[in-house]
Amino acid sequence: MEKLILKTLVGSRANGLARNDSDYDYRGVFLVSTSEILSLGGSKKTTFWIEGDEDNTSYELGHFLHLACQCNPSVLEVLVAPIVEASEEGMELRSLLPYFIDSQKIVAAFCGYSHNQQVKMLDNKDGRRWKYAVAYVRTLINAETLLRTSTFSLLIPEEHLELLLDIKDGAWTEGRVLDWCKKQEEKVKQLANTFKYEQSLGIVNEFF
Repeated sequence: MEKLILKTLVGSRANGLARNDSDYDYRGVFLVSTSEILSLGGSKKTTFWIEGDEDNTSYELGHFLHLACQCNPSVLEVLVAPIVEASEEGMELRSLLPYFIDSQKIVAAFCGYSHNQQVKMLDNKDGRRWKYAVAYVRTLINAETLLRTSTFSLLIPEEHLELLLDIKDGAWTEGRVLDWCKKQEEKVKQLANTFKYEQSLGIVNEFF
């Protein structure tokens, strides 16, 4: 039996780019019983995914922690996204973000994810080119913020909001998006090379 410990709002409703017809996207974490984990011959569910008017993805805690240790952008978002519901365990989980921060893994995971969005943008996947262009840019903005401050917000920073709204509306060319992201990726890599682990632990020390 599964127990939901954390549910958060993600997507355009959380990052400030929603329109009236935008979907609601949720992402969360659940626990499974010890008996299910230890049972012989059983198969433990690691992810639930429900798609429709509301897209809802949840990760089993162990799987979630494995992905968080790799600095997976979609997983780290759950630790900073607006809370829909959370148990005591869910709140404790959110406090662990600084422990997952690894500058080189952030580069690999966030840049890797952004490249995936780049491919979808260039392929105009599902006829949604500019949706993927926004994700391409937004992921690199989050990577920079995470390396600078040891946290980030799903809400688009004011200084980047107009840029992303223009991209979403198709006001930029693909070439302009590619040029911007190339410069942003270089900035992220430079920050990673000068990042010190104590930056993230400073938050933990203040917390305790």
